[in-house]
Amino acid sequence: MANSAQARKRARQAVVARAHNGSLRSRLRTAIKAVQKAVVGGDKAAAQATFRTSMSTIDSIADKKIIHKNKAARHKSRLSAAIKAMTA
Repeated sequence: MANSAQARKRARQAVVARAHNGSLRSRLRTAIKAVQKAVVGGDKAAAQATFRTSMSTIDSIADKKIIHKNKAARHKSRLSAAIKAMTA
């Protein structure tokens, strides 16, 4: 339990930040899954279009430091490799 007014305020802020960060992390996972689903679907054009939109989502979440920039780069690299491995 927080003892000072400052600690109580930081605890309140942490609850809000945690909820917001969780929703951003969920958006990230959804974007990644959308690309993976498009790759499994077999339509390369659709997978590329989904990847382009997901890339901006991944980058924006990395910019907000919800995930590390290297983790974002790793996700983008693996998704890109999966799309390139698809036959046209």
